[in-house]
Amino acid sequence: VQLQASGGGLVQAGDSLRLSCAASGRTFGSGSAYAMGWFRQAPGKEREFVATIAWNVGRTYYGDFVKGRFSISRDNAKNTVYLQMNSLKPDDTAVYYCAASRLTLPITRTDYRYWGQETQVTVSS
Repeated sequence: VQLQASGGGLVQAGDSLRLSCAASGRTFGSGSAYAMGWFRQAPGKEREFVATIAWNVGRTYYGDFVKGRFSISRDNAKNTVYLQMNSLKPDDTAVYYCAASRLTLPITRTDYRYWGQETQVTVSS
């Protein structure tokens, strides 16, 4: 499984961004049930769980800090997962990673087997 994240950038506080993560690979297709998730890591901090979405669309789970500002979704036909981030704050500045897991609703780093490269999100005040 290969994961390609995109959509990061430099925005101002209060702005929105949508991250995308496209999955590919011979084992990743309509017959493969992978949960997809997003993590982030700010400088000097641990990698932090952001959100996850189960393969069967509808089941999602978010990190406590999200507080309704972020929304994860997926398009299984396109093998792509999205993270819509609204009301961004400077504290949201981090590199964001997408990941894939065979578990139903994984929320920890060790739950995920496949990781994509990071996309930088910078929020200025």
